[in-house]
Amino acid sequence: MADLPAVSPAEPPASIVVVGAGLAGLRTVAELRSRGFVGRITVVGAETVPPYDRPPLSKELFARTEPVWLAGEGFGELADLADRVLLGHRAAALQAHDDGVALTVAAGTSDAAGHSETISADAVVLATGASPVLPAGWDGASALHTADDAARLRAALTPGARVVVIGAGWIGAEVAGQAAARGCAVTVVEAAPTPLYRQLGATLGERTRPWYAAAGVALRTDSTVTAVRPGEVHLAGSDGAPERLRADVVLAAVGVRPATGWLAGAFPLTPRGALRVDPAGRVTGAPSSVRAVGDCVDMAVPGVGLVPGGHWDAALTHPAALAADMLGQATPPPAAPYVFSTQLGHDLAFVGMPDDAASLVLRGDPEDAWTALLVERATDGTTGRLLAGFTVDRPRDVGPLRKLLADGARPVLDLARAADPAVQLRRAVLTPDRAAGPA
Repeated sequence: MADLPAVSPAEPPASIVVVGAGLAGLRTVAELRSRGFVGRITVVGAETVPPYDRPPLSKELFARTEPVWLAGEGFGELADLADRVLLGHRAAALQAHDDGVALTVAAGTSDAAGHSETISADAVVLATGASPVLPAGWDGASALHTADDAARLRAALTPGARVVVIGAGWIGAEVAGQAAARGCAVTVVEAAPTPLYRQLGATLGERTRPWYAAAGVALRTDSTVTAVRPGEVHLAGSDGAPERLRADVVLAAVGVRPATGWLAGAFPLTPRGALRVDPAGRVTGAPSSVRAVGDCVDMAVPGVGLVPGGHWDAALTHPAALAADMLGQATPPPAAPYVFSTQLGHDLAFVGMPDDAASLVLRGDPEDAWTALLVERATDGTTGRLLAGFTVDRPRDVGPLRKLLADGARPVLDLARAADPAVQLRRAVLTPDRAAGPA
C-alpha cells in the first residue's frame, strides 16, 4: 500500500528528548537518524543498563541467562545515536507547548530520588513503556518485567519448587511451561474461564487448555486470587469457597499498566491509562510537540479501532511512522497488530484484533499445525471478510496474514479455499469484482 502523506509542522524540530531507553525509544532514535535528522537528541531511561530485549526474559528464561543487548542484535548503539544518554533517570514532570517542551528528570528511582534537572527541547517522544500489575494484598508475589526480575526468578525455579503462576496469558503460560520442564510443581491460576481469554477470546483460548496437562502444568480457571502471602496463595474458586495453595514461588502475570502516572493528568488517557495516538504517534489532546510510541500508547488505526500497546512488534515498527512524520516525510502505513509466543511446546502468533463474534475457519490439522481465521461471514456463507488470524505451529501463514491485514485492510476470502491448508492464503482472496458484497 502507498505511504501516507505527512501532516506535520513546516519546520522539523532541531532538538528532541526521548523518554524511555527500551526498544521503542532506541528504534525512535535510530529511525530519526536514518531519515536524516542531525539535530540534538537526548534520551532518558529509568534503568541503569543499555537497552535490552524483553521477550527472552520469559520465552528463553533458562536458555539465555544474560540480557540480550539490542546493540548486539543489530538495533544500534544508543550512545552512538544520541548526543546525550541519561540512564538511571526517571521522568518526573513535563510541560509542553506547541513550540517546545520542558522535561524534569530525577536520578534514581522514585524510592531513592537523587538530583533533578530540566531538559528543554523542541519536541518530546514518550516511550516510557509499562509496569507490571501487582494488586494490593499480593505481598508475596513477584513480577517478571526486567532482567533483574528474570535473574531472581531463574534462581528460585529449582527442581521440586512449588510454583503458582497467577495469570494464563502470554507471559504466564511461557514461564509455566519452562518451570515445569525444569522439574517444578506448577499450578496456573486464571480468573477467566479459559487461558488467553483476554488475548484470544473464549473459543480460541479453550483450544489451548489441553496443552497445560500435556506439559505437566495444573490449570485452575474461574479462580480468583484474593491474597498472596509468603508461602501461600489464597483463592476463591468458581463456587466461591476459599482455598489456599502452598507455594515456594508466586509469579504475578496479570498484565501491565502504561507508565503514564508521572504525567499527572497532563493529557487525556484511554480507559487502561494509555496515551491515545494516531499512526504517526501524535497524542490526542496534547500539543504538536508531543509524540508517544510503544507500550504506553493505544493507537487509533483506521479500519481496526483502538489497538493497545504492550507488544514487541509495535515497539519495533511504529517508530518509523513517528520519525517520518516528525521530519515532514511521508509515513509508512501501520502494520497489522501482531504478537507471538512460545509456550507449552507450541509456537503461536496472533495477527489482528480478537473478536468473539467472528466465525472461525480452520486450516490445517487441529492435532498438529493449524491456523484459525477469524472472519465476518457474508450472507451467502461462502465468503467472509478476514478480521484476524491465529497460528499454532504454522509459521508459513504468519507473513501472509500480516500482509493481508496491514493498514487496516479487511480482504474478502473464498472460505473454502481459505480452509484448504494447501492453498496459499493470498490465493483465497477475492478480487473486488468477485467478492460477494459487504460481509
